[in-house]
Amino acid sequence: MLGPLRVLAGERDLTPGPAKHRALLAALLLRPGRPLTVDRLIAEVWGDEPPASAEPVLRVYVSALRKVVDGIRTVPGGYLLDVDPDQVDAHRFERLVTTGRRARDAGRIAEAADDLRAALALWRGPVLAGIDSAELRRAHAVRLEELRLTVLEERVELDLALGRGAEVAGELRAFVAAHPLRERAWGLLMLALNQAGRRSEALTAYQEARRLLVDELGLEPGAELREAHARVLAGGAPSPNRPTMSNAANAANAANTPNALNTPNALNVPGAENTLDGWSAPGGPDVSNDGRGVPNETPPDVADFTGRERVLDWIRRSVPPAGTAPVHLVLHGPAGAGKSAVAIHAATALDFPDGRLYASLGARTPGAVLEDLLRSLGCPRGAVPADLAERVRLYRSVVSGRRLLVVLDDAADEAQVRPLLPTGPGCLTVVTSRSPLSGLEAARAFELDVFDADESVALLARVVGEARVRAEQQAAARIAALCGGLPLALRIAGSRLARRPSWTLEHLAGRLEDEHGRLDELSAGDLAVRSSLALGYRALSDRERLLLRRLGALSAPDFAPWAASAVLGAPADRLLEALAEAGLLQARGLDAAGQERYGWHDLTRLYAAERLALEEGPSAQVLAAAVQEALDRTRRARALLLPAEPGSGQTQVRTAEQAVGGEAALETTQLRESARWLGAERGFLVATVADFQRNGLDESAWRLAFYLTPFFELGAHREDWRATVEIGLRAARRMGHRHGEALLLRSLADLHRTEGRLPEAADALQRALPLVEAGELARTRHRLGLVHLAQGRAAEAEACFVACLAAFSAVADRRGRADALRALGGVRRAEELLLRSLDIYRELGDPRGEAAVSLDLAGLYLDRRRPSEARTRAERGLGLARRLGDRLPEAGGLVVLARVSMAEGRPDAARVSAEEALGTFREYGDRGGAARALLVLAGAFLDLDEVDEAVHAVTRAVGEFAALGDTQGLAAAQGLADEAARRRGLRI
Repeated sequence: MLGPLRVLAGERDLTPGPAKHRALLAALLLRPGRPLTVDRLIAEVWGDEPPASAEPVLRVYVSALRKVVDGIRTVPGGYLLDVDPDQVDAHRFERLVTTGRRARDAGRIAEAADDLRAALALWRGPVLAGIDSAELRRAHAVRLEELRLTVLEERVELDLALGRGAEVAGELRAFVAAHPLRERAWGLLMLALNQAGRRSEALTAYQEARRLLVDELGLEPGAELREAHARVLAGGAPSPNRPTMSNAANAANAANTPNALNTPNALNVPGAENTLDGWSAPGGPDVSNDGRGVPNETPPDVADFTGRERVLDWIRRSVPPAGTAPVHLVLHGPAGAGKSAVAIHAATALDFPDGRLYASLGARTPGAVLEDLLRSLGCPRGAVPADLAERVRLYRSVVSGRRLLVVLDDAADEAQVRPLLPTGPGCLTVVTSRSPLSGLEAARAFELDVFDADESVALLARVVGEARVRAEQQAAARIAALCGGLPLALRIAGSRLARRPSWTLEHLAGRLEDEHGRLDELSAGDLAVRSSLALGYRALSDRERLLLRRLGALSAPDFAPWAASAVLGAPADRLLEALAEAGLLQARGLDAAGQERYGWHDLTRLYAAERLALEEGPSAQVLAAAVQEALDRTRRARALLLPAEPGSGQTQVRTAEQAVGGEAALETTQLRESARWLGAERGFLVATVADFQRNGLDESAWRLAFYLTPFFELGAHREDWRATVEIGLRAARRMGHRHGEALLLRSLADLHRTEGRLPEAADALQRALPLVEAGELARTRHRLGLVHLAQGRAAEAEACFVACLAAFSAVADRRGRADALRALGGVRRAEELLLRSLDIYRELGDPRGEAAVSLDLAGLYLDRRRPSEARTRAERGLGLARRLGDRLPEAGGLVVLARVSMAEGRPDAARVSAEEALGTFREYGDRGGAARALLVLAGAFLDLDEVDEAVHAVTRAVGEFAALGDTQGLAAAQGLADEAARRRGLRI
């Protein structure tokens, strides 16, 4: 990446040839491990005007790249490249830079110089050279090029600190020739020449730099370049350990002095002076130091502090050098996330010559806090002005010449913080708040999240003891999960165990399992999760508190604004934003449907549910108010997935206007968007089915479970499908709703059939038959026919389909007729029946039905040796599936297309299609689909005379078909296996 794109495997160069392939690979390499949407990749490969076929072409490019690069994975909505960032030179460069800077800040100058030199050695030319993508260059190349120049200057500073001026002078000459307006580089050149004993050349370099700046920019040299000039004029060659203009050199100098901070966790501030100026404030009263010395007010560090390396590194790197503008940092996150602990831990390791101040803000006014800060800075009590504005002016005057670290803990809002920010050069402020304080000018923010599983267990071990945690590792992991990774909760749980050595970790985990008592368990001494959350709750407005507690009726971990509005009974968007600002919710960005999504910590949810029960009563009444909105939205999405579902009596016929050519694109867009909405809401709706049933809303529970069935089937979300159907069945049976029970038994049968559990599918349908109403009887028999067909009982299946066709025709259910004709045409291998089915699907405006029949026809034409017609039908079906975003039907279409390519004598093309299909089937856990793809792939390998690959593929296909009990598939696979064995001279 740092030069022309090259892909190397040892000595082999595997760099893709086509320009678009290289652009796509570069886009993936620049963000390893991060999912990139198809739209994002299309923009980066084609720019603002992609071709109409960009999405399918992109899939072809991905398939081609998979032959070159391992680790390209398909994820919902796009792709990611699963590769170690250190294998990509651009990311290795940035890692080495970070490592070098840390070594520099710790005073290890030679090591730092070597790291930066190794980083720069990775460059072979301009970033992304030869990559035709303005988007990628704009987003990445400019930043990396600028970082390279800065790192080169930093490495030269380190070389100067090591006395290598003579060695770098020539390099700097070339550098300023290439970048003549970089004042820092000119200053380094002057210092290098002076260190090499070439003082006159150094002074000449200054005159040359000044002339360039005046001629080109109309500016005199800046302070840094003038300082270098003054040093050279002062005479004498600086020694290696004498500070130059380099912060790193100052760090090296400090590392050699007795007062240097050399503890392992120290965050030495490069360039910090060791003198303390007087305390008189210009233009103000005399506030001379009253003998108390340098203030050091940070509370004691936490003895068992754990993890948080990312945020600590961020704070280290944010420390401003002496003499530069002050820096203000905001650590924000939910209650109990450990914001104060991080700020204090970082502060105790930072070396600021003029002291460290600490203030706990809470609900205090800025004036009260300022009085404390001024007293800490040595201002006598009588000299503190009464007026707030005068206190601010005095504070700013006092700190203007000081290099201070100020920790402002538990800030409420921006107005509370602004007057307290120090203005002195090189000062650092660390603010903790539940809010990101987005309105705080020029502040940098870091969101502190909860611990992951490993960090959680590590903290528990620090508090409880390593031995106890090692002895009960599974129980420790359960406690960590039940605490949701919240540091405060983990610390409390650990404290309770530490005080009760007779308790096992398993015992505490069992107590925490009870949601109703979990907040009671998470209390120890003056530490309590409930108290921490209560502070935030009491600070909310009445409407904000109302929304938060009503959200407590929901068990889902996240939700969209429509759901919040449903439980509130009014628009909730602004209230959600306020709750996120207060740190009680987390804004998680836009979901796949383009909705803002909000989440919260599980303990916050329990607290909200507790407040709801105490202030309003049972959650059932809140959920009852939200039922209609949830059902209506899901029903509308389902109706788009399944237009005029059989047995519903709702047959939709397209009007003449709808049948006009361009309407198909609009319809498929709407269908794709319905699937995206269901995908975005999947977790929420699954949890809501359980919420409804748990609160006695049985009819809503079974209806919502039923509405979700086609989405689960299309996306192969089998665990969610099973969970919701089982809950829905319990709800329907509890209220004695026979029709609801029948519909869900039918759904359960569909699930069993897709899993290859055919006896269970048949049993569920047989149990449903006595329960169904007249309109659903044919539909249930149709499903029973599909099960018989999968069992190889073709005659029984045909009888079912004939009876269904008659029943659907009798009630003019056109969608039912289309399904029955398709099934009957498949059994009889009858083209005329399939074409009649296709016509009805088109009239109904059902592109999913049209896609399925098109692929059936393609398979029929292949059997009849009509490959040209088969290709037309296969491409039509595949195109529809892709426009709809239906990944599994798309993979099925790819398998058919691969078979067509084989019939055309194009095994290379067949292999590409089959491999892409196989990747999708594996991603979704569809073993039957994977077996079919492997079978076609094995045939392609045989035709390509790649016998070993064919044997490998067919062996896996045999295993899958055998596991699924698919006798037809197994026979086909065994036949291919025999042919492969014959060619290889082996038996399989």
